[in-house]
Amino acid sequence: MEKFDVTVIGSGPGGYVAAIRCAQLGMKTALIERYATLGGTCLNVGCIPSKAMLDSSEHYYNAVHHFEEHGIEVKNPKVNIKQMVERKRGVVKMTCDGINFLMKKNKITVFTGHGSFVNKTTIEIAKADGTKEQIESVKTIIATGSKPSSLPGIEIDKKRVITSTEALELSEVPKHMIVIGGGVIGLELGSVYARLGAKVSVVEFMDGLIPTMDKGLGKELQRVLKKNLGFEFYFNHKVTGVTSKGKEVTVNADNKNGEKIEIKGDYCLVAVGRRPYTENLGLDKAGVKLDNRGRIETDDHLKTNVDNIYAIGDVVKGAMLAHKAEEEGVYVAELLAGQKPHMNYNLIPGVVYTWPEVAAVGFTEEQLKEQGKKYKVGSFPFKASGRARASMDTDGFVKVLADEATDEVLGVHMIGPRTADMIAEAVVAMEYRASAEDIARICHAHPTFTESLKEAALDATAKRAIHI
Repeated sequence: MEKFDVTVIGSGPGGYVAAIRCAQLGMKTALIERYATLGGTCLNVGCIPSKAMLDSSEHYYNAVHHFEEHGIEVKNPKVNIKQMVERKRGVVKMTCDGINFLMKKNKITVFTGHGSFVNKTTIEIAKADGTKEQIESVKTIIATGSKPSSLPGIEIDKKRVITSTEALELSEVPKHMIVIGGGVIGLELGSVYARLGAKVSVVEFMDGLIPTMDKGLGKELQRVLKKNLGFEFYFNHKVTGVTSKGKEVTVNADNKNGEKIEIKGDYCLVAVGRRPYTENLGLDKAGVKLDNRGRIETDDHLKTNVDNIYAIGDVVKGAMLAHKAEEEGVYVAELLAGQKPHMNYNLIPGVVYTWPEVAAVGFTEEQLKEQGKKYKVGSFPFKASGRARASMDTDGFVKVLADEATDEVLGVHMIGPRTADMIAEAVVAMEYRASAEDIARICHAHPTFTESLKEAALDATAKRAIHI
């Protein structure tokens, strides 16, 4: 039986990054992946392919709606959905091939098959051809990720009632896509098809979009999606059932007053979040405990109740984000090597890749109010940005929240062009516990979108913004 210092189960962003860092630190490392390609949900059916489709659909939308104003004349642009999906597959393949290269470069042994514990140090790998192999591992990192969730009364047939996985492989543009869930996944994939000509209706149980983020961001995103893409929204509605007959899907829902509605479309995308993937891992044989939400229980150092087994990413508590999983993978690897890494969970940014993009880090206004924290608010609209006017991207704003007494930045919330990239500046500033005035006094290149963060910081210090 081959023996390893560390075995990582799952090759998503958390898993493959953990494996690479372990190998860099001199550990003999194995990586187990049940699917034929490495990269997990993110690279194969999540982050990467959805961004490819978002970019393709944005090009088409701009050709139809904005090229003429830019002085570019294109007659009757058409959607070739098959080519769009094919390009997406190419992006995925290139990215996954890159992970294969990194495994070889770092001399990581890759096993393809379903990994499960025999006991706390022995792992069995069940392969596609029916054979099984066992390895021994001194330490193990569980990084098996998550799968799409559903709701009672919904049968996902993967044809008309679909998850994000199937939504990335459609062979036609829906006439009317009903999206259950007003979170990140539903809004991103809804945007793809709305840009390509579909009618999109969003049914959301809460009273607004992206409910875990600052409420101001959800309100602005709702306004822009309705104005630009014709989204319809049904808030405070509980889905009671979904039926599919032929090419028609019917969604039934009740509002908070008990009134019933019925929405008909040709596709229903179920995007109500994700659940940890912990099935058939033999956790009971290793003695690993789950919490009451099906997540693997860990301490503050991501160690399970079993002393040689750790867990990271979507299978443990916290935001289900690829970059959170990556940081946790590095954290555990360095911990195993005897180093003293740290994680600041409050400074993990969240991003929604709609257009305008949404990005945030730190505390929301709602959280600061709950804490009774006294704070200052500074904001700046993109319509006042010269760079945004030049690119015709004037929707949205930047908001900076700072401690009233110390001026330390407590949260930054953005909706607008390229905020997915802009938020990194806020993260760096907050990692070094910058004040709003620190950001305000940094020279930003002109004209850039990032000047809007400087202006919002100026507004937070003493209502000193220059361009509003």
